[in-house]
Amino acid sequence: MNAAWQRLWSLLRLGGAIALFARGEPAWALALLLATPLGLLLLFLTLVPPGPAQRRASLAQRLRAWARECLVNERVFGLDQPWRAGVQGAALAASAAGRKGVLLLHGSCCNRGLWRPWIARLQGAGVPVVALTLEPAFGSIDAYADPIEAAVRQLHAATGQMPVIVAHSMGGLAARAWWRTHGAHHTQAPRLISLGTPHLGTHIAAFSPATNARQMRCGSNWLAQLPPMPDVDCLWSPCDQIVQPAANACLPGARLHRVDATGHLALIDSPEAWALLQRALLN
Repeated sequence: MNAAWQRLWSLLRLGGAIALFARGEPAWALALLLATPLGLLLLFLTLVPPGPAQRRASLAQRLRAWARECLVNERVFGLDQPWRAGVQGAALAASAAGRKGVLLLHGSCCNRGLWRPWIARLQGAGVPVVALTLEPAFGSIDAYADPIEAAVRQLHAATGQMPVIVAHSMGGLAARAWWRTHGAHHTQAPRLISLGTPHLGTHIAAFSPATNARQMRCGSNWLAQLPPMPDVDCLWSPCDQIVQPAANACLPGARLHRVDATGHLALIDSPEAWALLQRALLN
């Protein structure tokens, strides 16, 4: 569903810029094209300090993170999610038995097109992979538990092992909501690698009336009642412009991995995230 409105936005943005240029209004056309990068710049320049125990990102780190985030944002929201959300979402070869699989969970306002580069790399390496689109896009995070359970069982049936779950942003909370609902049905816990997940909430969520955004607000009852998972790695960045303060991406009791000069969306492109997955697949 969200691929449709992202396609519409891409067409309106490009078409509007072309129309403005044709009418002899290049300044307005450029403003339309640069609205997202300038909005992101404002977010990076006003980052909330991550916490008293964490070192704040320097201005140079924030500017590098902004530049990377702009590029990743254009690829994800301008190409992969609007136009490639129908990429192969599952690759379960007959030879998958004995190999650990991977379940990919996206965050808010995203779909499985987010993971197109990951899917291609995993398929190329022969790793069984399932990438979900979590719907309804703006509904309760609890509604994602059953589709996640079906995907976990699909991967377990194909490989004989619990998958590694890699989750970006809200996807990490969806994994924990799944574990609350279905964890008792499994004798083994999967390893969860969360990338910029607002485990302790984010102030940004206060600006959205969506149900899942309300659940992600700092101090929400829903978050307070959400149990942790037993085997979690948290990748977080002090330059995360969406999880605010950034240290809220650190789940107590989890293994923490700081990534500098990297924005929220760009965490999916970080070498650290891929390296964590490779280690998890070997263990």
